[in-house]
Amino acid sequence: MGVNVNKVQFLNDLKDEQAQWEALLDDIGEAHMTQPGAAGEWSIKDIVAHLTGWRHRTVGRLQAALHHQPQPPPPWPPALQEDDEINAWIYESNRDRPLSDVLQESRSVFQQLLETFNAFPEAGLLDLLKHFGSTEENVPTGAAFFIHFHEGHEPDMRAWLDKISQEGS
Repeated sequence: MGVNVNKVQFLNDLKDEQAQWEALLDDIGEAHMTQPGAAGEWSIKDIVAHLTGWRHRTVGRLQAALHHQPQPPPPWPPALQEDDEINAWIYESNRDRPLSDVLQESRSVFQQLLETFNAFPEAGLLDLLKHFGSTEENVPTGAAFFIHFHEGHEPDMRAWLDKISQEGS
């Protein structure tokens, strides 16, 4: 038996995911967010900028779908096609930015994501979510839009948190 999710549940799931993300960032603390080594050479700030860069593209695509427009070009140069090239561009574009700007942009882009999903009528939103691998009986929760974080970056960030916590003891 599948899980039937409505728009309100989906938006609440997204908010819960964001609250968990913010709690992790709070646990890490801004004092540790610019230190390299959280994920290879990347700092926590670099991870935040990376996730925000990709989320920018998602928001643009969702806004285009909402307004029945063609998908916009990605926020990075169109010549970049491979994920590693795009990630390198996002890193270079953000590495000298202040942490406060990167965190503010992350929160702003999440708010845009939430507002865009909220602007869809419920039936339109559920139809859209079907493109993310759901079925009529099993619509993804907000966690689906944090999956790259959960699978690709959360383990590194939690390991970083453990490391800095042990150093502080």
